[in-house]
Amino acid sequence: MFARLAMSVLPSLSGKTSLTSACADDPRPKDPGHITTGCRLTWNITHNGDLAHWYHVWLDGSSPITWTVKVVLTIVIAYVLRRLTHKLITKVTTRMAEGTMPERLREKTRTIFDGSPVLVSERRRQRAETMGSVLRSISSVIILGAATLTVLGYLGLNLTPFLASASIIGVAVAFGAQNLVKDFLSGMFMLLEDQYGVGDVIDVGSAKGTVEAVTLRTTRLRDADGVVWYIPNGEIKRVGNESQNWARVVLDVPVEYDVDLDKVRTILSETASVMAAEPPWDEIILEEPTVWGIQALSNEAVVVRVVCKTTPGRQGDAASELRERLKKAFDSAGLTIAAFTAA
Repeated sequence: MFARLAMSVLPSLSGKTSLTSACADDPRPKDPGHITTGCRLTWNITHNGDLAHWYHVWLDGSSPITWTVKVVLTIVIAYVLRRLTHKLITKVTTRMAEGTMPERLREKTRTIFDGSPVLVSERRRQRAETMGSVLRSISSVIILGAATLTVLGYLGLNLTPFLASASIIGVAVAFGAQNLVKDFLSGMFMLLEDQYGVGDVIDVGSAKGTVEAVTLRTTRLRDADGVVWYIPNGEIKRVGNESQNWARVVLDVPVEYDVDLDKVRTILSETASVMAAEPPWDEIILEEPTVWGIQALSNEAVVVRVVCKTTPGRQGDAASELRERLKKAFDSAGLTIAAFTAA
């Protein structure tokens, strides 16, 4: 019945009467092994040579319908896979931005804005969006590139010379753009590890200043003189971040050699403690100031150190205020700050 229905719709093709004549372009009765399973199955079910030959011409191997279906399926699968990958990346980066990651990972991403949920959330969001954009672009290139090569293979294009040429070009570009790749990879890890961000004060050796922009290729700094520095990420060997979590004022006060050290300790401790209790310094100084004692000796002076822990980026302001207060306190006590030359 199936054969009669098919033959009523399809025109008679060539009156094929055997398996090899219907399913082989170059029928060889003694060697039927090259016949495909699909065409052989069609012959076994219908025993109709014309229908088996129609299957061989239009649905078998490299027939137009077959490679058209393969091309369409490849494109559809590539776009579906790309969409799923993008959704997964967006979901992961959104969790990072919202701070819903596990506590162990959250501890690794704490930044200079600890204690300010709004700012830390904004900084995490910016970093997550940057990484999400990069990862989505990379996944699109890989998935669509693989799909394109697959489709070209279905169309009968010999990819061997193309891949060989691409390999040679890739090697040449790699040698010429190795610094660019180095900068890109370094930027990726800097963003992932949150080594620094916009607004941080960092020291990279060749320059020191406030970060104004961080991209995958460069970091832009503005130093104290207002000079803007553009530093390739791959050239940054070390980074000193003065704006993460907390900072510290370290103040060395040289006094005369024969001065009463207990009196000096008292002045330093009381002056720093009073400052730490007064607004706005009570919100800037995080812990009770401490006198660390004698740090150096010379024929001219004794150096006594006082330190206090501050919020990040405010240690300079706190140090300036503390110097001014200590100057007034020493004047009131009749003590003189001595000259000191380091050994």
